[in-house]
Amino acid sequence: MIMPINDKKTFPILPLGVHAKRTKEIVYSIRRLMQAGELYTKELNKIYNVSSAQLNCLLSLYESGPLSPSQVAKQILVNSSTVTGIIDRLEQKGLVRRLRISQDRRVITIELTKNGKVLAENAPPPVQQKIIDGLNKLSEDQIDQTAAILHNLTDMLDVQDLEVT
Repeated sequence: MIMPINDKKTFPILPLGVHAKRTKEIVYSIRRLMQAGELYTKELNKIYNVSSAQLNCLLSLYESGPLSPSQVAKQILVNSSTVTGIIDRLEQKGLVRRLRISQDRRVITIELTKNGKVLAENAPPPVQQKIIDGLNKLSEDQIDQTAAILHNLTDMLDVQDLEVT
Protein backbone atom coordinates (compact mmCIF):
# COMPACT_ATOMS: atom_id res chain seq x y z
CA MET A 1 0.00 0.00 0.00
CA ILE A 2 1.27 3.50 -0.86
CA MET A 3 0.54 6.59 1.24
CA PRO A 4 0.65 10.09 -0.35
CA ILE A 5 2.71 12.75 1.45
CA ASN A 6 2.24 16.43 0.57
CA ASP A 7 0.55 15.40 -2.72
CA LYS A 8 4.02 15.17 -4.32
CA LYS A 9 5.56 11.86 -3.31
CA THR A 10 4.29 8.50 -2.22
CA PHE A 11 5.90 6.17 0.29
CA PRO A 12 5.15 2.58 1.20
CA ILE A 13 3.30 2.10 4.48
CA LEU A 14 5.52 0.15 6.83
CA PRO A 15 4.21 -2.78 8.89
CA LEU A 16 3.24 -1.56 12.37
CA GLY A 17 6.23 -3.15 14.15
CA VAL A 18 8.73 -1.71 11.69
CA HIS A 19 7.04 1.71 11.80
CA ALA A 20 7.23 1.80 15.60
CA LYS A 21 10.88 0.70 15.53
CA ARG A 22 11.82 3.35 12.97
CA THR A 23 9.92 6.01 14.91
CA LYS A 24 11.88 5.15 18.06
CA GLU A 25 15.14 5.29 16.07
CA ILE A 26 14.25 8.75 14.76
CA VAL A 27 13.36 10.07 18.21
CA TYR A 28 16.57 8.55 19.62
CA SER A 29 18.65 10.19 16.89
CA ILE A 30 17.05 13.57 17.54
CA ARG A 31 17.77 13.21 21.26
CA ARG A 32 21.40 12.35 20.47
CA LEU A 33 21.69 15.48 18.31
CA MET A 34 20.27 17.63 21.09
CA GLN A 35 22.59 16.06 23.66
CA ALA A 36 25.59 16.59 21.38
CA GLY A 37 24.75 20.30 21.20
CA GLU A 38 24.35 20.52 24.97
CA LEU A 39 27.62 18.65 25.56
CA TYR A 40 29.44 20.95 23.16
CA THR A 41 28.10 24.02 24.97
CA LYS A 42 29.13 22.60 28.36
CA GLU A 43 32.66 21.94 27.07
CA LEU A 44 32.90 25.48 25.65
CA ASN A 45 31.81 26.94 28.97
CA LYS A 46 34.19 24.74 30.92
CA ILE A 47 37.27 25.32 28.76
CA TYR A 48 36.73 28.80 27.26
CA ASN A 49 34.07 30.34 29.52
CA VAL A 50 31.80 31.14 26.55
CA SER A 51 28.54 29.70 25.24
CA SER A 52 27.98 28.48 21.69
CA ALA A 53 26.12 31.69 20.86
CA GLN A 54 28.95 33.78 22.27
CA LEU A 55 31.52 31.80 20.26
CA ASN A 56 29.44 32.29 17.12
CA CYS A 57 29.40 36.04 17.80
CA LEU A 58 33.19 36.12 18.33
CA LEU A 59 33.80 34.14 15.14
CA SER A 60 31.46 36.38 13.17
CA LEU A 61 33.37 39.47 14.32
CA TYR A 62 36.70 37.73 13.68
CA GLU A 63 35.74 36.83 10.11
CA SER A 64 33.93 40.06 9.20
CA GLY A 65 35.57 42.71 11.36
CA PRO A 66 33.59 45.23 13.41
CA LEU A 67 29.84 44.99 12.89
CA SER A 68 26.68 46.60 14.17
CA PRO A 69 24.61 44.48 16.56
CA SER A 70 21.97 43.97 13.88
CA GLN A 71 24.61 42.69 11.44
CA VAL A 72 25.90 40.29 14.08
CA ALA A 73 22.34 39.09 14.73
CA LYS A 74 21.82 38.38 11.02
CA GLN A 75 25.11 36.52 10.71
CA ILE A 76 24.57 34.28 13.73
CA LEU A 77 20.84 33.84 13.08
CA VAL A 78 19.37 35.36 16.24
CA ASN A 79 17.16 38.38 16.78
CA SER A 80 18.46 41.75 17.92
CA SER A 81 17.31 41.42 21.52
CA THR A 82 19.14 38.11 21.85
CA VAL A 83 22.37 39.50 20.41
CA THR A 84 22.27 42.37 22.91
CA GLY A 85 22.54 39.90 25.79
CA ILE A 86 25.30 37.97 24.03
CA ILE A 87 27.28 41.16 23.47
CA ASP A 88 26.68 42.29 27.08
CA ARG A 89 28.19 39.04 28.41
CA LEU A 90 31.13 39.15 25.98
CA GLU A 91 31.81 42.75 26.93
CA GLN A 92 31.77 41.84 30.64
CA LYS A 93 34.37 39.14 29.89
CA GLY A 94 36.55 41.66 28.06
CA LEU A 95 36.20 39.89 24.69
CA VAL A 96 34.37 42.63 22.73
CA ARG A 97 33.82 46.35 23.05
CA ARG A 98 31.10 48.67 21.86
CA LEU A 99 32.26 51.67 19.87
CA ARG A 100 30.42 54.82 18.88
CA ILE A 101 32.33 55.94 15.82
CA SER A 102 29.53 57.84 14.14
CA GLN A 103 28.31 61.36 14.78
CA ASP A 104 25.02 59.68 15.63
CA ARG A 105 25.59 58.33 19.18
CA ARG A 106 22.85 55.74 18.63
CA VAL A 107 25.00 53.93 16.05
CA ILE A 108 27.08 51.26 17.77
CA THR A 109 29.77 49.04 16.32
CA ILE A 110 31.00 45.89 18.04
CA GLU A 111 34.64 44.86 17.72
CA LEU A 112 36.85 42.20 19.22
CA THR A 113 39.34 43.07 21.91
CA LYS A 114 42.81 41.54 21.84
CA ASN A 115 41.59 38.73 24.14
CA GLY A 116 38.52 38.20 21.96
CA LYS A 117 40.70 37.84 18.89
CA VAL A 118 42.98 35.33 20.64
CA LEU A 119 39.96 33.27 21.72
CA ALA A 120 38.43 33.37 18.21
CA GLU A 121 41.74 32.18 16.74
CA ASN A 122 42.10 29.29 19.20
CA ALA A 123 38.58 28.11 19.99
CA PRO A 124 37.19 25.01 18.31
CA PRO A 125 34.82 25.48 15.38
CA PRO A 126 31.14 25.82 16.27
CA VAL A 127 29.19 22.56 16.33
CA GLN A 128 27.29 23.58 13.21
CA GLN A 129 30.60 23.58 11.29
CA LYS A 130 30.78 19.81 11.81
CA ILE A 131 27.30 19.55 10.35
CA ILE A 132 28.24 21.78 7.41
CA ASP A 133 31.37 19.73 6.75
CA GLY A 134 29.32 16.53 6.79
CA LEU A 135 26.59 17.96 4.56
CA ASN A 136 29.22 19.11 2.06
CA LYS A 137 30.08 15.43 1.52
CA LEU A 138 26.51 14.58 0.48
CA SER A 139 25.12 14.56 -3.04
CA GLU A 140 22.63 17.21 -4.12
CA ASP A 141 19.82 14.63 -3.89
CA GLN A 142 20.86 13.67 -0.35
CA ILE A 143 20.94 17.35 0.66
CA ASP A 144 17.46 17.86 -0.82
CA GLN A 145 16.12 14.79 0.99
CA THR A 146 17.67 15.85 4.29
CA ALA A 147 16.28 19.36 3.98
CA ALA A 148 12.79 18.03 3.17
CA ILE A 149 12.81 15.60 6.08
CA LEU A 150 14.00 18.24 8.55
CA HIS A 151 11.35 20.61 7.22
CA ASN A 152 8.72 17.92 7.84
CA LEU A 153 9.99 17.44 11.40
CA THR A 154 9.85 21.16 12.17
CA ASP A 155 6.32 21.24 10.72
CA MET A 156 5.31 18.37 13.05
CA LEU A 157 6.63 20.27 16.04
CA ASP A 158 5.08 23.54 14.85
CA VAL A 159 8.42 25.35 15.35
CA GLN A 160 8.73 27.12 12.00
CA ASP A 161 8.71 30.53 13.72
CA LEU A 162 10.84 29.52 16.69
CA GLU A 163 13.83 31.77 17.18
CA VAL A 164 17.14 29.99 16.66
CA THR A 165 19.67 30.96 19.34
